[in-house]
Amino acid sequence: MTQTTSAMKYDKRINHAPADLDIDRDLPEGFAGFLKVLHDEFTPRQKELARKRTQVLSAAHKGDLPDYLPEDPEVTGEWKIALPDWCSDQRNQMTGPADDAALVVKMLNSGAPGVMIDLEDSMANTWENLELGIRNTLEALHGELTYFDQKRGGEVSIRESGTVIWTRVRGLHLNQAGIHPDRLVSASVYDVARIAFGVDTSNLKHNLCFYIPKSESAEEALFWRDLFEAVESRLGWDKGYIKCMALVESHPLAFQTEEFIYNLRDHILGLNLGRWDYMASLIHFNLEDKDWVLPDRNTIPSDVPFFQNLRLKMVDVCHKHGLLAIGGMTALYPSRVDSELNARALKVLEADKKNESDVGMDGAWTGHPDQNKIAVAQFPVPNQVSYVTSGNVTRPDLRPVPENVGKRSLKGTRAAVRTVIRYRHGVLSGRGASLLDGYMEDLATDRIYRLMIAQRMKHRDSVRIVNEDGDEVKHTPELITRIFDEELQKILNGLPEETNGEEAARYTEARRISEEMITEGRFDPV
Repeated sequence: MTQTTSAMKYDKRINHAPADLDIDRDLPEGFAGFLKVLHDEFTPRQKELARKRTQVLSAAHKGDLPDYLPEDPEVTGEWKIALPDWCSDQRNQMTGPADDAALVVKMLNSGAPGVMIDLEDSMANTWENLELGIRNTLEALHGELTYFDQKRGGEVSIRESGTVIWTRVRGLHLNQAGIHPDRLVSASVYDVARIAFGVDTSNLKHNLCFYIPKSESAEEALFWRDLFEAVESRLGWDKGYIKCMALVESHPLAFQTEEFIYNLRDHILGLNLGRWDYMASLIHFNLEDKDWVLPDRNTIPSDVPFFQNLRLKMVDVCHKHGLLAIGGMTALYPSRVDSELNARALKVLEADKKNESDVGMDGAWTGHPDQNKIAVAQFPVPNQVSYVTSGNVTRPDLRPVPENVGKRSLKGTRAAVRTVIRYRHGVLSGRGASLLDGYMEDLATDRIYRLMIAQRMKHRDSVRIVNEDGDEVKHTPELITRIFDEELQKILNGLPEETNGEEAARYTEARRISEEMITEGRFDPV
């Protein structure tokens, strides 16, 4: 019997291979055997780690919230990694979906010190998109990827540069169906295996580098360590040849960053604050607490204490052990057709990256070539690893209640509803990231907004949400349903007259899925 993933309920294509897939025929020769060995060892471990995640979240909702682990002198001692010269400057890492060859080439030609090619949140994980993304990634790693530029009337290839290429694979929360007819495969195992198996190391400019997403505990670092070393062993590579960075995107992991990097110390080169997913996780783990009903997302400053305390902790922990500390993505996107929006977006970018640099971080993320120069300029030297904070901030308060920050408004709720409908429409249309109202929104944003809507309903009798006249509006399920209907109608009314019925139906389906995910309490990133 064919097994299915949780995504099947919302889109049968996501994380599912075609029913007629023949792994021996349709995937590289010899890959089936390579994957089977890794699958047999690591997919059971992934399932156990996923079970533990559920337990930790359930405990949090009963009042037992994540906290620091007991100190281990071996972990907190003076050990250091040796940061390779080729990775010493990562002042800006551009990121974008792997299935967009033109964007990947443009990112690699942007002058950015690093580029993260994404197989995860910014890409809709249909089989076609996934396999195209893997093919593009391998060609980019080998310097062979091109795209046809309509304006130039010819092929554009990757220019020679020192840009470090990272590949973000899917996290431990996801499974890949359809590889085997009777069992699921860890999506992490599949992605790492496909990239590693397809790489010709003689064509690489530097070690093979991965970005690890969505980790939730230091124990999970042991999974990645063992997976990397199993791949290295089977391919005859030196131990430690695979390098990685890891995103801090979950509230539990924030308390265990030092233990996490210790467990991965033969491979890891840095940590990155994936702040939008982190915000979603923070809401999720504090969903039962009325004090954590967050303001409208775009009224929360980037230096809010629950972000800033974690930035300081990451700098302290990473630099203590010789790793890079990388900042997150600025969502407001520049525009080449709207000069006012462009100026505002670049001003916000400059302030955001200056803040990250000022606290000692070594670089940041951006998603548009026009952002690269400004982002790099905010970091005065190739890295600040020698910078250590004046005080010990390895165990700061990571749950400072967001008081006197932003505003909670009906307008913000409507914006959230409109965004999740349009984002889900993008996924149904094969896009994992969409430019909406000047913001580049991916799965993290969708998850934040679904959780914000849910917490406003859950705590409607305790938390005041107001309309434009300042009157309180209780967020009942009936109100949310009405807002979904109204925002969908606004979207449909705004479509061009020539829009076909299929497109309108896709928006209607996106509206249905989005509200259903909220009402059923499904907040995992799918």
